[in-house]
Amino acid sequence: MGIFDKIKEKLSHEFIDIIDWLDYTDDTICHRFERYQNEIKNGAKLIVREGQTAVLINEGQLADVFTPGTYTLSTQNLPILSTLKGWKYGFDSPFKAEVYFVNTHLFTDEKWGTKNPIILNDDRFGLVEIRAFGTYAFKISDAGKFIVDIVGTDNNFTNFEINEHLKSLIATRFTDTVGEAKLPIELYAANTTELSETCKEVMQTEFGSVGISLEKFFIENVSMPEDLKKEIFEYSRIDKLDLDKLTKFKTAKAIEAAALNEGGTAGAGMGMGMGFVLAQQMGGMMSPQMGGQQQMPLQQGGMMPPPMPTPVQYFYAANGQQAGPATMEQLKVLFANRTINKETLVWKQGMDSWAALNTIEELKTFLGGNTPPPLPPQ
Repeated sequence: MGIFDKIKEKLSHEFIDIIDWLDYTDDTICHRFERYQNEIKNGAKLIVREGQTAVLINEGQLADVFTPGTYTLSTQNLPILSTLKGWKYGFDSPFKAEVYFVNTHLFTDEKWGTKNPIILNDDRFGLVEIRAFGTYAFKISDAGKFIVDIVGTDNNFTNFEINEHLKSLIATRFTDTVGEAKLPIELYAANTTELSETCKEVMQTEFGSVGISLEKFFIENVSMPEDLKKEIFEYSRIDKLDLDKLTKFKTAKAIEAAALNEGGTAGAGMGMGMGFVLAQQMGGMMSPQMGGQQQMPLQQGGMMPPPMPTPVQYFYAANGQQAGPATMEQLKVLFANRTINKETLVWKQGMDSWAALNTIEELKTFLGGNTPPPLPPQ
């Protein structure tokens, strides 16, 4: 390019006196207004529309921030002075000024999600994995800070360029918040609204440190492995049922299933068992009629049997409340379903106070790890 071509280009841009920007995209956060050598004519008009903020960078430093409105600019880049000084510097003026337009409207429906499963320690189910995903919305609250800390010299900054950073920040803070909440595992999916609000409050400070405001944050789904989900559903059903009734119901179902298998040994054995049960019931029905004849010899001979022993009943603590009573067999079922553990407090009649399950001798049998002591030396 010859000297006269430079003069022509210089003069063609010298008289630009309106600085504005119309955004025709949906994803541009920041746009730098382009001018010849970044020179602004003295008295130029700056038009900032609603939903925008203009940031003026003068000689490499943040000079001013302009909210919506029309402004008259007076800069160090006077047209005559810059043109005369341009002869010395090859029309490369030493006075630079840049105008950045920042979109301040709400950027909505931004996606986030956990790339890797989050490992949590649940009191009943041990170490479990969950995943989560959702949406968030943000806007630029401090245009000057955002330009200095994030945009730098990028002439067209889009939300795609910052979304990866924001997603990583959200995933990290979500993991911390969920880990500190220490909720029962099934409550994470049932309390997404409250959890969303808590996460939003935790993240707001870090978003604000770079001039961004987190306006909305939603957790759409918290998922877990299918086997864990089935176990939780089964546990919730058992927790709501009367264990004694449940045991009787399952026993009746087992008897019915075995009785249908007529050709197998189980059916034969069950048939015999049902015969014994019916014989006992018939005997019980006839005993009132024969009672007058049998009871007297038994009483005279002193052969009346003692009353049947009643099983020991235990009370136990569950979720901070007293539950029970339950037999030892029922405690085994509760322990197998992780409703209680070895640290659970239990009490029975005759005990002075509540004690941990693993300190009750007769209950240690289903805790596992029972081995006999070594033999004494010969």
